[in-house]
Amino acid sequence: MVRRRDEALKDQELGKDEDNMTDNGLDSEKSILDEGCLDDEDMNPLEKELTLGAELVKARSKAEDYYGQLQRLQADFDNYRKRTQKEKTELIKYASERLVVDLLPVLDNFDRAVSAAKDNPDFTSFSQGVEMILRQMQTALSKEGLKAMDAVGQPFDPNLHEAVLRVASEEHPENTVVEELQKGYYLKEKVLRPCMVKVSN
Repeated sequence: MVRRRDEALKDQELGKDEDNMTDNGLDSEKSILDEGCLDDEDMNPLEKELTLGAELVKARSKAEDYYGQLQRLQADFDNYRKRTQKEKTELIKYASERLVVDLLPVLDNFDRAVSAAKDNPDFTSFSQGVEMILRQMQTALSKEGLKAMDAVGQPFDPNLHEAVLRVASEEHPENTVVEELQKGYYLKEKVLRPCMVKVSN
């Protein structure tokens, strides 16, 4: 009888220990969970509302700054576009200005030559004056990159030459330029005008 009572007391104490362990475990889990949610749980609704309001004001301020920057950038780009368009129009309009300035002395000399020929009909001096003007004009145009082609004696090239006539020639091999009827010109590396030529058969 005494033995049974001792066993019953032991079992009771063991049960209490297990209950305590279980309770302690639950309490510690609860405290861990509570620590993670402290911010939201501990704040009352008024504090939450104030925090959200402050964040909203901050976000709105940032958005207004970005919008202002975008508007300024758009205005700058529009001004740049208008300015470059104006410069481009001016450039196209006055592209030949430098060349015309270089040719003005040539024009002046032609005027003088014509006036001199009326007063003094000496063909030799008139011819010399025209030759000088021609050289002056060639110099002005060569500054702009104009260069005459040298076609006679060259093999015929349809990219550079325009064949007007074909002639028999014992001096030149077949398909060779034998005579230049109109000069051809390069403007820098570009063919400005092909030569009009006679080509050997």
